[in-house]
Amino acid sequence: MARGAEVVDFSLWDILRNLLLAARWTVALSLVAFVGGALLGGALLLARLARWPGAATFGAVHVALFQGTPLLMQLFLAYFGLALLGWNVSAWMAASVALTLYSSAYLSEIWRGCFMAIPRGQWEAADSLALSLGEQLRHVIGPQALRLAIAPTVGFAVQVVKGTALASVIGFVELTKAGSMITNATFRPFTVYACVALMYFALCFPLSWWSRVLERKLQRVH
Repeated sequence: MARGAEVVDFSLWDILRNLLLAARWTVALSLVAFVGGALLGGALLLARLARWPGAATFGAVHVALFQGTPLLMQLFLAYFGLALLGWNVSAWMAASVALTLYSSAYLSEIWRGCFMAIPRGQWEAADSLALSLGEQLRHVIGPQALRLAIAPTVGFAVQVVKGTALASVIGFVELTKAGSMITNATFRPFTVYACVALMYFALCFPLSWWSRVLERKLQRVH
């Protein structure tokens, strides 16, 4: 590469190669946030459906807190707040914690809405068969709620992928942060950010397409 006084001469391939390397971290963070959020959100949902003491209040507060505050602030609080507790927190760890908690609040509420959308008669029919809560969810209510949950769940997964861009503010080098760094080196913002946008599209569009296909298949089955 030829270097000037301030500008690094990146070819288009150099830009794409470096962005692809950073995109791996966007994918990794998205997976951690979504899977972790799904596990925590599912646990919160089950606790609320089982009517465990305090579960409804805790779940409502959790949802209100993480839906009612900007993700950007949650990232700052995770990064600087955990450091105040004396923990040596990396940008990766802080971003993972913040995005997992954020995802769990939304997924818990999305899925609760899907379960509550099942007609009351279905719950009563399951009760009349003397099924336990687990059996009701597995055999009667769960399959119906799953069909309703596919579109909003995958839609939220797309939001998680795009939300990882905010992790750049705490120094985590993912796709957006890498784009900013390359722009500062090359002074080619339009080219760099156009490539960044195309890569986000390449990550998000297959998810949306897959959700529509799966939703149509489930509608034919039922």
